[in-house]
Amino acid sequence: MNADRRMRAHTLLEVLIAMTVGLLVLAAAGALYHAQRVAQQRADDGFRMRDAAGTALMLIGQQIQMAGFRPLDRDGEGVSSLPPVFGCSMARVRGEGAQLRCEPVRGASDALLIRYVGDAVSTWSTVGGQVSDCLGQGVGVSGEPTPVENRFDVHTSPSTGEPELYCEGSGRPGTPQPVVSGIDQLRVRYLRRGSTQFVDADALRGDDWRDVLAVHVCVRARGEPTGEPIRHVDCDGRTIVAQDGRVRLTLDRIVALRNAARTFDDTSRNVTDEPEVPR
Repeated sequence: MNADRRMRAHTLLEVLIAMTVGLLVLAAAGALYHAQRVAQQRADDGFRMRDAAGTALMLIGQQIQMAGFRPLDRDGEGVSSLPPVFGCSMARVRGEGAQLRCEPVRGASDALLIRYVGDAVSTWSTVGGQVSDCLGQGVGVSGEPTPVENRFDVHTSPSTGEPELYCEGSGRPGTPQPVVSGIDQLRVRYLRRGSTQFVDADALRGDDWRDVLAVHVCVRARGEPTGEPIRHVDCDGRTIVAQDGRVRLTLDRIVALRNAARTFDDTSRNVTDEPEVPR
């Protein structure tokens, strides 16, 4: 009988050890799965942020390259007399033609207005043969070169509550539409003829806008919440700790105004389009 008891006790101990080892294996497997899942989510989030920021830079950069364009067989009346670009620091562009102004908005990023004369070569034509703006909306008369104005800024969507890059085109003035989701900061700086430093829009006055040779564009994309404060460098070069727990990615690019009215001077000869640079 004593032998039977010892045998039963030994068997129970083995079962307990096996259960403990099994639980440890399950816990390790669960922890590994969770770590891999978190890593995959962060990788996907990083890809989405880079895609959003890269797309925003591409869209704005393409429009800046068009700034000041007009067909050679046209005098570009109505646009050539106005600066090809205009911007606002921490505000939105308001007004029309030569009566532009900056309207401060709390928490706003910079805003940028771009002018050019569109035709069937420089823009995609609509089904009706019209020149298209930044949203693909028809502008002007079918088959005729037409002045185009596109305005970019970043603000929070009233429907989704998410920050987005917006564009307002000449096709429907006063009706901006989101073009890239997840962009929560836009900073635009300008290089004037004869200068070596990029400056904010606040530093430019009146005819200064006609001397802009290049534009430095920076965008910041926002990722998903992680549940802990995340450190990043914003478009102003400041190290920020985001208390909302969202990862952020900042990309920037320098774009030359290819259609500047006058020949670039020695200062601007070194200014070329540069690829986006992560911070």
